Amino acid sequence: MLVETRYEHVVLNKEQVPVIVGSTMKVVELVLSNLAYGWSPEELHFQFPHLSMGQIYSALAYYWDHREELDQDIEERLAATEQLRQRFGESPLVTRLSSKGLI
Repeated sequence: MLVETRYEHVVLNKEQVPVIVGSTMKVVELVLSNLAYGWSPEELHFQFPHLSMGQIYSALAYYWDHREELDQDIEERLAATEQLRQRFGESPLVTRLSSKGLI
C-alpha cells in the first residue's frame, strides 16, 4: 500500500519510507548521491536515466522539506553500516584492494 504525498513524484511505502513513484528508489538514496558526490539534478538524471527530471526535483524538494527526519534516517543507516563493519571486519575484497594500494 502506498500513501500519496503532496509531492507529485513521491509516495510513502508500507514502511512509511518515501520512494520515487514508478521506481524502487528511496528518496534518501537519491539524496545521498547528491550529497556524497555533489551531483546536480542534471547529473543525477544522467546517472539515473530511469528517473525524470520531475521525479528528481520532487524528491529533492521532499528532502529539503523533511530534512531533519531524512538526515536522521541517513545517520541511522551509517551507524548500522558501521556496526556491521565492526562485527564482520573488512571484506576480503577491501583487504586485497588496500594491500595493492588501490583504495
